[in-house]
Amino acid sequence: MDKKNALRTGALAAGTTLMMLLMSSPAFALIRDDGDDPGTGLSVVETLGLYVVAPIVIFAAITGLVMVLDKSKEEHRVTSTNIRTKKS
Repeated sequence: MDKKNALRTGALAAGTTLMMLLMSSPAFALIRDDGDDPGTGLSVVETLGLYVVAPIVIFAAITGLVMVLDKSKEEHRVTSTNIRTKKS
């Protein structure tokens, strides 16, 4: 029974993959849609700024805001200086 299920699963996966490959053929990219008006491409600097620098800056800003606006008490923070262990 396990071999039959494995074959069925493999056939389904192969069929699905084949259909996806056929439907997403690069030939469809050659046919322009009506009203399609692409803009100019991004330069390398613009691409790096948009997809590398901007997320890092946003992450740093959020991290900074969380650190600055942190209202928790010092004794509730877990640090290496306030960890106590049981002595047996």
